[in-house]
Amino acid sequence: MQQEEAAVQPGQEAAGPRDLSTALRDAVRGDEESFRVLYRALTPELTRYARVVVGDDAEDVVSETWLQLARDLPRFRGDAGRFRTFALVVARNRARDLLRRKGARVKEVAVPAEQFPEPRSGGGVDAAEEVLEALSTERAIAFIATLPPAQAEAVMLRIVLGMDTADTSAVLGRRQGAVRMAVSRGLRQLARTLEQRQRPGGTGRDVQE
Repeated sequence: MQQEEAAVQPGQEAAGPRDLSTALRDAVRGDEESFRVLYRALTPELTRYARVVVGDDAEDVVSETWLQLARDLPRFRGDAGRFRTFALVVARNRARDLLRRKGARVKEVAVPAEQFPEPRSGGGVDAAEEVLEALSTERAIAFIATLPPAQAEAVMLRIVLGMDTADTSAVLGRRQGAVRMAVSRGLRQLARTLEQRQRPGGTGRDVQE
């Protein structure tokens, strides 16, 4: 997938898994620079996930997420992978809190007007995955956000953020079988949307659950 959001500031190198493990260990002990390493590494994907759930309110959700993470960090036990999962759980909880406060299930995100790239495969789920991979981050988020919320979250975590089924299950608080079903249904729905766009006069904007 093409990336439009940088994980680090200009002039800084991205932290690898070992660097993140070291940063996490030191951040738990109160080192502020190590906390900033975690922040720079995880904020882009927290923002992408939140965009699918709450649209333009994503930055507010991510800010609240980091406030909680900063409070909870001294008590955290686990490796960098587990902290990533924990951060996404917190982001999901803060997003759901925001939606409850606003009395809304999800904020609409418009599908981009540009034409989607043509998939190499003939169609179906494989074609949907190929198109998500080819799209820029912002366009992929907008495409996924047309799905019902449960499917959108599962597809975002599994396909875009690359989490495995077990970690996705932990973030969403759902059984792994339910996660696999949501991903499958979501990709099938995206495939149908692609087919609609490819028809004469089709826009692919009408998405049904």
